[in-house]
Amino acid sequence: MKKPIYKGKIIDLSVETVTLPNGATADLEVITHPGAAAVVPMKDDRTVVMVRQYRHAVGSFIYEIPAGKLHPGEDPGDCAAREVEEETGYKVGRLEPILSFLTTPGFTNEIIHIFVGMELSPGTQNLGVDEVLEIVEMPLAQAMARIEDGTIQDAKTIIGLQAVCLKMKNETGFS
Repeated sequence: MKKPIYKGKIIDLSVETVTLPNGATADLEVITHPGAAAVVPMKDDRTVVMVRQYRHAVGSFIYEIPAGKLHPGEDPGDCAAREVEEETGYKVGRLEPILSFLTTPGFTNEIIHIFVGMELSPGTQNLGVDEVLEIVEMPLAQAMARIEDGTIQDAKTIIGLQAVCLKMKNETGFS
C-alpha cells in the first residue's frame, strides 16, 4: 500500500507498507525522484569547469559540476548537455558516459548519470530564477586537492571528478 504524503516539483514523498524479502512488514518513507544527469566539463585535458552555487539547504555556496533533473522521458545525455550550457554557457561537443549511481537508496530511488563533456564551445547561459552561481575553471589536479581538503563536499561532484581523474590516469598516465 502506498500513501502519498507530498507531491512537489522535484520529489514526491510517500509512506509505503511493504513486505520485505525476510517476510517482515514495514512502513517505509520513500522519496521518488525522476533522476538526474551531471557533467564533468573539461575545457582541455587538464582544466575542469564547475560552478560555485548557492544552496539554501546547506546555507552556503558549494562547488559543483553542472547537473539537473531529468524531464519525463528525457535521455540522460540530452539532459547533461542541456544543463552544461544552461549553467556554464558552454556547449558540449562530445559527451561520454562515465557511471551512474544511486544517491541515497535507503529512502530514495534517485539515480544520477555522470558524463564527461569535451570539446567545449561558447553557448548561451540560461539560469533559472533560483540559480545563483559563478563559473569556476581550475586544473583537475586542483579540484582533486579541494576534495582532499574538504572544500568540495558535494557527492556527485566528488564522484564525477574522481571518476574522470581515474579514467584519465588509466588512459594517459595523468596524475
